[in-house]
Amino acid sequence: MSYPVAQQLRVLPGDLVVEHLAGEPRPPAGEWLALVRAPEGLTVVRPARPEDGADRERWSALYSGDTAHALDLPGMLAAVLTPLAAGGIPVFVASTFHADLVLVPAGQLARAAAALRAAGHLVATAPPAG
Repeated sequence: MSYPVAQQLRVLPGDLVVEHLAGEPRPPAGEWLALVRAPEGLTVVRPARPEDGADRERWSALYSGDTAHALDLPGMLAAVLTPLAAGGIPVFVASTFHADLVLVPAGQLARAAAALRAAGHLVATAPPAG
C-alpha cells in the first residue's frame, strides 16, 4: 500500500504564540487560530501581540488546508513531520477536520520550508490565488 506524500502547505501570515490556560472554562476573548480543550485546561494558538514581550516564543504556521484530505487517509501528517524531525525542527500540531496546522519556531521557518521542499512538498508563502 502506498501513502500520499507530497502536500501543498501554505505559510500563514504573522507570528503566533502557544499558551496554556489552566482551569479556564471557556475560550478566551480576542482572536485565536486554534483552541484545544483537555483535562488540564485550554491550549490556545493565537496571533502574537506587542504585550507578549520579546522573550515570548514565536511560532510560524504551515497549513495544509489548501489541499484538504479526508480523516481516513493515512500518513498525511507523518509525511510532513518526518522531514521536520529529521532536520531537528521542533513542532506543535493542531489538526482540523480536513487539514493540519503545523507550527515551527518562527526563527526556523526557512529551515523547515527547505526540509519540506527537499521531501517533495510544495511550500507557498503567499495566499492561494482565487
